[in-house]
Amino acid sequence: MLLMLTEYLSQFNSGFTVFQYLTVRGILGILTALALSLIIGPTMIRRLNYHQIGQVIRDDGPESHLSKAGTPTMGGALILVSIIISSLLWSDLRNPYVWVVVIVTGLYGAIGWVDDYRKVFEQNPKGLAARWKYFWQSLIGFVAAAYLYSIAAVPADTQLFIPFFKDFALNLGPFYILLAYFMIVGFSNAVNLTDGLDGLAILPSVMVAAALGVIAYLTGNIEFSAYLNIPYIADAGELGIFCGALAGAGLGFLWFNTYPAQIFMGDVGALALGASLGLVAVIIRHEFVLIIMGGVFVMETLSVILQVASFKLTGKRIFRMAPLHHHFELKGWPEPRVIVRFWIITVILVLFGLATLKLR
Repeated sequence: MLLMLTEYLSQFNSGFTVFQYLTVRGILGILTALALSLIIGPTMIRRLNYHQIGQVIRDDGPESHLSKAGTPTMGGALILVSIIISSLLWSDLRNPYVWVVVIVTGLYGAIGWVDDYRKVFEQNPKGLAARWKYFWQSLIGFVAAAYLYSIAAVPADTQLFIPFFKDFALNLGPFYILLAYFMIVGFSNAVNLTDGLDGLAILPSVMVAAALGVIAYLTGNIEFSAYLNIPYIADAGELGIFCGALAGAGLGFLWFNTYPAQIFMGDVGALALGASLGLVAVIIRHEFVLIIMGGVFVMETLSVILQVASFKLTGKRIFRMAPLHHHFELKGWPEPRVIVRFWIITVILVLFGLATLKLR
């Protein structure tokens, strides 16, 4: 929005041309989203407390979590508002990638909002029925994947690239839609499963988003992409602004979500953040790198899958409780220790993911 305004104003004052640079708009996107989160956050927390929109704690979770009952939830709306406003302000709205990411993020947030609403107002700890949640996630994910496939302009837009392999590029054809679908839906649920402790999901989301923003910038630059031997995706650089907005909004939310949390993001935030990370990775053709950098999300998801499979097949559980963070809680780790150690693991994985840009 402001890009087009500054393009017009640059005719009268050349100083406005600075806003043509992605790096400048990316930084402004981060700062805008961060400022919005910090400004809106206290008011939202007061309103949620006033209306008694508090977290409903499941009775099958760790006993230590029972004290969190009543903490304001649905705070993910704060993240989404900050991301969307900042992205629309500083992105090039003529770019189709910007719109598809913003719309999918908003729609997944709407699914989460319905889920949280049922938990809070109907006092149903399970929220939206799993089959309906998965149906709407699948529908939105499939439509987004099909749209991206329909606008693919060059082979690289739908090829599969694997880190460490310099000249490997697998033409996916229509299977691109299936891959994109699984990345969007899979990471949406992965982040949601991770969101069980104060700040556990949001800072890894911030770190992964920041790294994806850097990769998006490099992927959208023909010179940098050629130098690094990564696919060049025209117009993908604008997603760096969205990723920056996500990082800024996430840091602002963490201000209130850090242990002990004043507010929880709920499904309205977790589902949307995961879907947006998966979608950005698909557009910039770095799915495997996201799996590496989002290793904490992947581990949490695998722990649930393994736990369920083991119990059904053998009647025994592998972990004391799944997702994985609950296992360590029940082993006696204090909640802050679990959180910080998972953050440290994410830092290592993000750095390793960024290193793959040169290990080809």
